[in-house]
Amino acid sequence: MPQPAHPKNASTVILVRQDDGGQFEVFLTRRPTDMDFLAGFYVFPGGSVEEEDCSEQVLTRCRGLSAKEAQAILGDHLSAELSLGHWVAAIRELFEETGVLLCVAESGDLLDMRKGALKKRLDEKRAALVKAALGFSSLLGSEKLYCDLSRPVYFSHRVTPEKYAVRYDTRFYLAKLPASQIPLFSSEEVMESLWIKPEEVLRRHEKSDLPLMPPTVIALRTLAALDSWQKLCDQYRLK
Repeated sequence: MPQPAHPKNASTVILVRQDDGGQFEVFLTRRPTDMDFLAGFYVFPGGSVEEEDCSEQVLTRCRGLSAKEAQAILGDHLSAELSLGHWVAAIRELFEETGVLLCVAESGDLLDMRKGALKKRLDEKRAALVKAALGFSSLLGSEKLYCDLSRPVYFSHRVTPEKYAVRYDTRFYLAKLPASQIPLFSSEEVMESLWIKPEEVLRRHEKSDLPLMPPTVIALRTLAALDSWQKLCDQYRLK
């Protein structure tokens, strides 16, 4: 009997924003229908933790959470560097897929993506990052940016069951949409995207309108139990 595939470390970001009625919406992306894995499914942005995410070059450009603090949250079975790398991967994957960048300037100021020159440079560097023509550490260094690890808040943990050929050991994070940023509607790995309330996603999924994987459904059910933006922010201490 073949051995189960070893799960890859991964990070996923549930991006949230307040709606006009005091509740909240989540950001879902649809994977292209020609992809080998989860084609056409609606997912939260995310992907594998890469070696560079745990490198000294990247970790020195992080603020808001220490490696030891990250390890205490995720568990001692992971190294401190790999633990912190999960937060970095969450930020990098969110940027690659949606253009939203949870970083701060050297001064600690939030990024103002309304500034045309900054947005243009980051758009170009995001595309280069996706093509592997640019490393994340080079992007951070050239723009004098620091990953703000205080913004993605740990939410849950899920390991793909052994029966699947492709498996992930995934940490889920919650993060507020930064005030001056707007996610891309589509990108290289995203066919389309939408903002939607958790309970509405679940209703549409039950009608077979939105294909979802079990971990996504579980996360949405947890969020749907919180009936206001304030309760969400209070419970998870979102910044």
